[in-house]
Amino acid sequence: MIVEIERVTLNQVRNPVMAAYAARYLDIYEDFLAQVGQLGIQVAEQDERPAAQARREHLRAQGAWFRNNDHSIYVNHISPACEACQLGVGSATFYISLRCHRDCFYCFNPNQENYALHQVETRDVAAELETLAASGQQVSHLALTGGEPLLYKEQAAGFFQTAQQVYPKSYLRLYTSGDHADRATLEQLRDSGLDEIRLSIRMHDLAGGHRLTFDRLRLAREYIPYVMVEMPVLPGTLEEMKGVLDELEQIGIFSINLLEFCFPYNNAEAYNQRGYQIKRHPFQVLYDYWYAGGLPVAGSELVCLDLLAYALEQNMQMGVHYCSLENKHTGQIYQQHFNRPLPQTAYFSRKDYFLKSARVYGEDIPPVLEAFQHLRYDRYQLNEAYNFLEFHIGKIPALRGLEVQVGISTSVIEERQGQPYLRELKLDLTTPEWFDLAHDL
Repeated sequence: MIVEIERVTLNQVRNPVMAAYAARYLDIYEDFLAQVGQLGIQVAEQDERPAAQARREHLRAQGAWFRNNDHSIYVNHISPACEACQLGVGSATFYISLRCHRDCFYCFNPNQENYALHQVETRDVAAELETLAASGQQVSHLALTGGEPLLYKEQAAGFFQTAQQVYPKSYLRLYTSGDHADRATLEQLRDSGLDEIRLSIRMHDLAGGHRLTFDRLRLAREYIPYVMVEMPVLPGTLEEMKGVLDELEQIGIFSINLLEFCFPYNNAEAYNQRGYQIKRHPFQVLYDYWYAGGLPVAGSELVCLDLLAYALEQNMQMGVHYCSLENKHTGQIYQQHFNRPLPQTAYFSRKDYFLKSARVYGEDIPPVLEAFQHLRYDRYQLNEAYNFLEFHIGKIPALRGLEVQVGISTSVIEERQGQPYLRELKLDLTTPEWFDLAHDL
């Protein structure tokens, strides 16, 4: 067992040196939340994690499938591309342009570097794909996104035609609003080798907008093998979303991806008008994630979990998948650490893909050093500046019988000035008696 050190659990840390060290990261997290408030959006007062965990346990008991440290949950089946996304290995996504005919208030594309430029310029994605293949990189899943890729129908079809040639065994998918997916376009995409198409439904559209998307989905089923919906789930839309799931089940789509709704660091006024707030605990590990989705909005996850339960209750045949924001981050962390030489005290967690090490602080250092001397273990590091002894987590069970508390350090490797740099992100609590490597990490 590992106890996450938060303000409410800090008093469980008996060692004063360790408590003072852990409090530094609590200060960092609280400062981050204060900065979020300066963006003009409120942070929720209530922590929804207990309610979400209760829903997860109910879904587990009902037979839902859990993946990726419980960040991805589904009923029936999910896209193979979603499975590949977990590690990001063999998966590549391209876009022609960030231009889009829609103006979704929650769009995170404005966070992309050179966003204004990429709205007016287009990329030669077929040439980019050929360059990738020429480099020798192996790819099993390829995607085209945007913006709206079907504003450039010929380029989109050309991308998939090229993919068939340079990566003939790859799984090909397209993200689109569906507004431009008419019969001729879908026929062209089918002939270009498209395996999967993902359309989006905007819950703030009027009924006519929903009906257009439902009609496009029916049409797409005539041409594309795997037809999906992928959409953010807005807080407070449970009953409306149940109706959407009923309609999609009747249409017979392959699956729906329910995305955790996020605040994209801009357009706060639109969120405030709707009463949306940021989750009280937005990240399990606070870090600079590449995914530009933003910050998770309170209430979205609870609706997603309730919709999974509804799909089970209704015995639906289509796949229903909850993709949390945390689920989107894991590919990045895995890529940062996979196949890298690691520090001798570091352990690559197969649970969250961060690097873990063990520490004892202050007065707990001497008895641990003595135990290590008996074991003839010397691959530890003594940090005199912060008064801790760092060692591999595999040595924690050897300390059973000692009255010590152990800190579990979570870190990432970053590139700084062309050199790897180990950056610590948080500290949690365990003891030699509590710790279970197979279960905890």
